[in-house]
Amino acid sequence: MHDERFPGLRRRGFLAATGAASLGALALTGCGSSDGPAASEGDGKPKRGGRLRAAFAGGGASETLDPHLANLFVDAARAKALFDKLADYGPDLAAEPRLATKWEANKTLDRWQVTLREATFHDGKPVTAADVLYSYRRIADPKQAFRAKASLEPIDLDASRATGERRIEFVLKRPTAEFPNVLAAFGAYIVPENASDFDKKPIGSGPFRFVSFTPGRSAVVRRYDDYWEGAPYLDELEFVIANEESARVNALLGGQVEYAHELNPTTARAHENQGQIEIVRLRNSAMQAFVMKTDRPPFDDKRVRQAFFLIADRKELVDGALSGAGEVGNDLFGKGYEYYADGLPQREQDLDQARTLLKQAGAENLKVTLDTSAVAAGFTEAASIFRDQAKKAGVTIEVKMGSKDSYWSDILDSGTLACYRSGAMPIEAHISQRLLTDSTTNATKWQYKDFDALYQQAQSTRDKTERAAVYERMQRRLYTEGGFLVWGFADWILGTARKVKGVERDAPANTLDWARFDKVWIA
Repeated sequence: MHDERFPGLRRRGFLAATGAASLGALALTGCGSSDGPAASEGDGKPKRGGRLRAAFAGGGASETLDPHLANLFVDAARAKALFDKLADYGPDLAAEPRLATKWEANKTLDRWQVTLREATFHDGKPVTAADVLYSYRRIADPKQAFRAKASLEPIDLDASRATGERRIEFVLKRPTAEFPNVLAAFGAYIVPENASDFDKKPIGSGPFRFVSFTPGRSAVVRRYDDYWEGAPYLDELEFVIANEESARVNALLGGQVEYAHELNPTTARAHENQGQIEIVRLRNSAMQAFVMKTDRPPFDDKRVRQAFFLIADRKELVDGALSGAGEVGNDLFGKGYEYYADGLPQREQDLDQARTLLKQAGAENLKVTLDTSAVAAGFTEAASIFRDQAKKAGVTIEVKMGSKDSYWSDILDSGTLACYRSGAMPIEAHISQRLLTDSTTNATKWQYKDFDALYQQAQSTRDKTERAAVYERMQRRLYTEGGFLVWGFADWILGTARKVKGVERDAPANTLDWARFDKVWIA
């Protein structure tokens, strides 16, 4: 199944899986402090020591620590603790160096030289070019279903080679100006050469090293003192599984955990500024949208799509479907991200103009089915709100409830109008994965050769300012006649004990500073 909270996922996604042990069944140990006193580095400054317990929804007995198979948020957080990537995304979704210290392209942007920093795996062995090439070739194995496979597609791994112990020449299949995004792709973790067994004693180069793992219940990791970016403040970190949001909240309130992932807006409002726990809002973490299939009636007529843009009251959708925990969208992905076309006027509801466009398209008294599901928070509410908004423009929307288990795969090719959401990713990746003729997750069926050509022009353009101009041109077209009706951007909400410090607040889910437990400490 395909869950757009983490883009590109075509399986179960980040849903609270059934069948896993509940938090109450776990044997939780530790109390957020080390065996000995933690050494303070001054008032308000980080303190070393302690154990933090973080509650996430999980995936049951099938969970794995293989970083190339990470699908759930808890998988991603555990992988980030144990492993590293060559690059990762900053808060604006631009790639930032991690295991790579620099990358340099040739004039034609189809060969990139990447230099590694001096870093070691948990067994003391250095991270080398051979480890990188092994990791990428493992991900690209056609017999496997690894998450980052599609992201690595631009690389010709047969031609790519090590040019030194810590230098790699990546040969690409075509010019790729945004190649650093490939290095930062979700799931593109570096593992030791020939590594294959990740559940008994995984070895990575991340800030924590492995202690224990019980699928569907708990994983414990311990500070790696020789981490290249500096040892974490925490002595130990435990990931515990609690599939129900109420279980995560109750465990946090009861002191059984110090960090609870994925809270809903109602919970946040009830506890914000109440003094017992801290509510952390990761702004702009999830795009909220309706997708219109541009290859079939009635949305093959751009005037109908434009009418639907004007039907939406975005503030009402954010207030009603997200309980106000977000901000309005403007029919483009990536608000606040690198290359976002923020100069376009904010679209407002205009029912009169919507009716005029529908009349011009011969679509008066239009009836259309809107697919939705309880697969994601706010979907059913958004569908009901939009149905009522459309009625005011003379459009009849029939809301159709889909299965949680098959919703994403069902709407990818079927239907004409559907609820949709997406986690953070670079705008370039959103375009390449969803808006090109051969994109594998093209939910709007936006397929135009001239648009494809603009993408290739952007990827062949060395000058960043000139490249940004091409991306803006592409976004202006999508704003005018695309198939994504982007009505909002939702906050991602976490809860922590008040003694937990260092949780980054300017970090959309999927980015480097989300779940950075090596930077967290217990006061």
